[in-house]
Amino acid sequence: MAPSNGSNPQQQNSRPPAPDVVPGLPWMQLGEFDMASSLTPPPKPYPAQSSPAERAAMRFAVHGNAVFTGGAGMLALASARALLEHGLSGLALFDLPAAIEKGKEAIEALRAEFPAAKIITQGCDVTDEKGMQAAVRHAKEQLGNLNILCCFAGIVNCVNSTEMTLDAWKKVLDVNTTGCWIAAQAVGSTRQMIESGQGGKIIFISSISGHRVNYPQPQAAYNVSKAALLHMRSSLAAEWTRYGIRINTISPGYMDTVLNEGERLAPWRQVWAERNPMRRMGSPEELTGPVVLLCSDIGGSYINGTDIVVDGGGLVF
Repeated sequence: MAPSNGSNPQQQNSRPPAPDVVPGLPWMQLGEFDMASSLTPPPKPYPAQSSPAERAAMRFAVHGNAVFTGGAGMLALASARALLEHGLSGLALFDLPAAIEKGKEAIEALRAEFPAAKIITQGCDVTDEKGMQAAVRHAKEQLGNLNILCCFAGIVNCVNSTEMTLDAWKKVLDVNTTGCWIAAQAVGSTRQMIESGQGGKIIFISSISGHRVNYPQPQAAYNVSKAALLHMRSSLAAEWTRYGIRINTISPGYMDTVLNEGERLAPWRQVWAERNPMRRMGSPEELTGPVVLLCSDIGGSYINGTDIVVDGGGLVF
């Protein structure tokens, strides 16, 4: 006889034993089978009378408020603009005070371009747990519930491994990996997204360096820090999806930003182009599509725990 609640008996029998079988040992809980109580249900159907243009707009619509770490950088600002174009109503740009000052003109231009959105800046260090928590509290007070986190903050240290100091190694991992962890806990954990009961989206900016060893520059610490983000994404996606939080990564290839400009880097840029099928670096604008997709309410609603590589095909070799 089938269960009276209408659920699949095979599905019920395949469930693991109760979480208290080993007292004191945490048991990871996944989402709900019952879509009525799930925080990750499928999107609602489009309104019956909506036009093709309206459905296209709704497919990649973005709502709510976002926090960007490393928010004053070129890649972050390009992606922030894209989210605002798709409907984001509030934006908090977190970065070091010096970086915010340097990007002041670009940030003011963003405010002028989107007068209906509330855009705030907050000086903070992603490696400072208490400082990050305070910045997040301030952002929530200014904007309301925070439902999007994009972690762009990162540093590179190109040095031979035989010459790298322990302090230099730790700094790269502290900023690139632990900084994302601190931000995810501050915004995504019980302090914000889970507490609101409305879930959210988290994006870690990883790198092709998390997938392979870059050439010709030696950068072991950076490569390790970005590879760690890929597994952090998977681990948190497994744990936090039940709270309605989708967690993904984007792995850019070599991007044409101020960090990769100048005659000094010309030989390196030549090698990078030679090892890429498209024979060029990416532009910041080419990163915005995946960001919008993963932050959208409908288009990215079933993308979770995955990595989108944006590198012109460089990883095929």
